[in-house]
Amino acid sequence: MDYDVIIIGAGLGGLECGYILSKEGLNVCVLEQNAQLGGCLQSFRRGNTVFDTGFHYVGGLREGEGLHTLFRYFNLLHLPWYEMDKAGFDEVIIGNQSFCFANGFDHFADSLSSQFPNQRDNLRNYSSFLKQIADNQLDILSPNPKNLSSSQQWLGSSAYLFLQNTISDSLLQTVLSGTSIKMELDEETLPLYIFGQINCSFIQSAWRLKGGSYQIADSLAQQITNAGGTVRKNAKVTEIQGDNKHIEKLILNGQEELSAQFIISDIHPQSLLPIISTNLLKKAYRSRIGELRNSLGMFTAHLKLKKDTVLYQNRNLFIHQQPDLWHPFDHLDQPSVMVHFAVPNDLSPFADNIDILTSMSWDEVAKWQNSQRGERAGDYENWKVLKANQLIKIAADYIPKLDSSVEAIYTSSPLTYADYIATPEGSAYGICKDYNNLIFTMLPAKTGINNLFYTGQNMNFHGILGVSITSFLTCKELLGHDWLYRALK
Repeated sequence: MDYDVIIIGAGLGGLECGYILSKEGLNVCVLEQNAQLGGCLQSFRRGNTVFDTGFHYVGGLREGEGLHTLFRYFNLLHLPWYEMDKAGFDEVIIGNQSFCFANGFDHFADSLSSQFPNQRDNLRNYSSFLKQIADNQLDILSPNPKNLSSSQQWLGSSAYLFLQNTISDSLLQTVLSGTSIKMELDEETLPLYIFGQINCSFIQSAWRLKGGSYQIADSLAQQITNAGGTVRKNAKVTEIQGDNKHIEKLILNGQEELSAQFIISDIHPQSLLPIISTNLLKKAYRSRIGELRNSLGMFTAHLKLKKDTVLYQNRNLFIHQQPDLWHPFDHLDQPSVMVHFAVPNDLSPFADNIDILTSMSWDEVAKWQNSQRGERAGDYENWKVLKANQLIKIAADYIPKLDSSVEAIYTSSPLTYADYIATPEGSAYGICKDYNNLIFTMLPAKTGINNLFYTGQNMNFHGILGVSITSFLTCKELLGHDWLYRALK
């Protein structure tokens, strides 16, 4: 065997698994098909300006909170984290009305109660529920979890119905859903636990990373190397061969052969299965995975701003043109947008660059799907310009001087996601989880191949916190329950 473990894909989940396993003394090799590590943590530089692609902020990074516990283990707390505005880290804008989300569960409920006085008790109940999830979100990593029955119940419940039953004011229902570009809202499928987990961590505390999300990937990769592991770029796995439900070797870039006792895949299962020899998996399993629905993609306008023109805001803006947020496929012509301000390089009062994001269906870019990156027709470039200008126009109504302050525009679309992280249809959050059908939409770490395991956002939960939890669950299959107990003590 060349290695103990080979990990396919150097996104956050793959790098975290590489860190865990190399730290435990295994001979690990992480393979990344691109020239840059990180998956959705990739950044790009234009001049002195760094733009992030899929990462913008994290929640729960204060001491004693869930992500802090995990990032302490991964030795990522030394990075330049900057806490966002505690009085309003997120601002939801609906028409001419503005609503701020404050940190701290009591503060969050009291702050919104000032605008919805008749909903004070309901807000406290909603906030109390989120606190329950926050208090127990790492129980899944305990060898003897006490509260998993609650989590499993919430996974099997509807987020939409919970909101309808807890909050009686329709505008407040929209407000509480208003920061959820971080997930795909779907009243028929979204599990309550996923809605609650993502929202609760940011209400605990919210943080930006100065200088680019690539620092997370680079830090993990360096620590893997320091522990004796290997991280390879431009190493695309083109074929996986084996027999008797056991992988024997990987083919890299069509020619090089590698072998390992265990294989972990951090890439989307629908991208993995086509390169696995047909004799290793049943046709029924391939069909089942192939039929799973993927979440929407994302279009982003990355704006380089003229110097000292737009004031930096230590919060995100979520701007909605219409209040029906739970039917994302019905209103793609009236996009909601998220505006993210990057922490200024010199910590000046003015922003260097901002990102404006909106959800997008693959249908909008499908006609270019067979074209090559860098060689797409001019109509694709023209379409991106029109789309970017549409988003800028929406944001400019709420950001003074924005429309006259843009120095340069760079864009990414679902095609970009498909190109760089091999996610089908450019999906931003991977496989859609369905509370009606969890057994088919939440994949276990173990697969039908006895030495192949999954990790990453397509297993359980997406986002930085969800993927970090999942990396521990994957490694538990190799290292055992006792290791998991020791790891986070």
